[in-house]
Amino acid sequence: MADLPRAAGFDNSLGLLAEGYRFIGNRCEALKSDIFRTRLMLSDAICMKGAEAAEVFYTPGRFTRVGAMPATTLMSLQDRGSVQALDGAEHRQRKAMFMALMTPERRRRMTEEVEAQWLARLASWKGAGAIRLFPEVSEILGRAVCAWSQVPPLTNAEAKKLARELSAMIDGAGSFGPRNWRGLLLRLSCERWARHLFRRVRSGELTVPHDGALGLIASHRDADGNLLDDKIAAVELLNILRPTLAVDRFIVFAALALKDHPLWREKLAAGEDRDLEAFVQEVRRYYPFFPVIAGRVRQEFEWRGHRFRKGEWVLLDLYGTNRDARAWDSPEEFRPERFYAEGNITPYNLIPQGGGDYHEGHRCPGEWLTIDVMKTAVRLLTKSMTYDVPPQDLTINLARMPAIPKSRFIISNVRPVA
Repeated sequence: MADLPRAAGFDNSLGLLAEGYRFIGNRCEALKSDIFRTRLMLSDAICMKGAEAAEVFYTPGRFTRVGAMPATTLMSLQDRGSVQALDGAEHRQRKAMFMALMTPERRRRMTEEVEAQWLARLASWKGAGAIRLFPEVSEILGRAVCAWSQVPPLTNAEAKKLARELSAMIDGAGSFGPRNWRGLLLRLSCERWARHLFRRVRSGELTVPHDGALGLIASHRDADGNLLDDKIAAVELLNILRPTLAVDRFIVFAALALKDHPLWREKLAAGEDRDLEAFVQEVRRYYPFFPVIAGRVRQEFEWRGHRFRKGEWVLLDLYGTNRDARAWDSPEEFRPERFYAEGNITPYNLIPQGGGDYHEGHRCPGEWLTIDVMKTAVRLLTKSMTYDVPPQDLTINLARMPAIPKSRFIISNVRPVA
């Protein structure tokens, strides 16, 4: 077996923190290899990028997520006992619960909720001066996904609190120190709220439809016929609410793209769905979302002359794969027209939310919903409102994970369009 190239340095943890999204890509370029060895947090790791690497990583059965993420990241995002921590038949059965929520009709209901919440919010933006779009969109999505999930109506204070807690989990997942600690602390509060909801549903105090997320999770049974306990049910509800709220970043990036590419704003205002699809997909490809995905080898296999041993820690570069010049012409340019050609997207070259098969693997089940919600937001930004973008610091620090424009995108002089 050929030995893999090794990145310079005894441990590259500081390099990961300093370079963020570009960490793996920088070393692949320096080593002229899609795959290399390094040490992170004093543990041996294999890093790789590209569509071929993604296909290897997402081959069913090869990798497990168990033990693959730092404990602080796991607790901020998925938590123990969640669908991402399962494998094999147990994972497929739990994943089917999530996929049942992704029918076209249910996704349509979600986009209607987003539009209703956005238009209600828009009335308050008129004449309000400067508006910071990012926290506003976070609250809009939080309210919409709760209504869509059949969570009992929230007061204004409850909606703001929930959006703040979910956003803190996302924001703290890619960091160490105070930002991560805050996310973990607020997650505990959010889990208590969710567990209380399930206790009310199962006691009969609260009646909810079975086709919403709350009712579906409350009635879901595992392979042994047992209901999920309240803690796991709460975790899985948050695994619907939190990733949906995370689309706020994509929406802010879409607003930034509309500012930087005014011709595309004019084109989208004209209303061609083909243009809207291409624009949204390019936002997902071009802008930074989550940087990497990690796994532990579950079944030994060979690739590129290397035998992957059981238990080895492997990191796949999501950001670098989305910008790989072998898959994308001029990848550092924002060019939505690249998506006009059929067949440009494969399960392995556009992977901002993971790759592979939705049902068999760990690809995000909410990816279709993400695209639908982004389309709705872009329509609203281009057709339902006009606004100014005042001078501000819109730099994106790629060392900050997850990334967001520094100013959180400020708009002013908002005018609703009839």
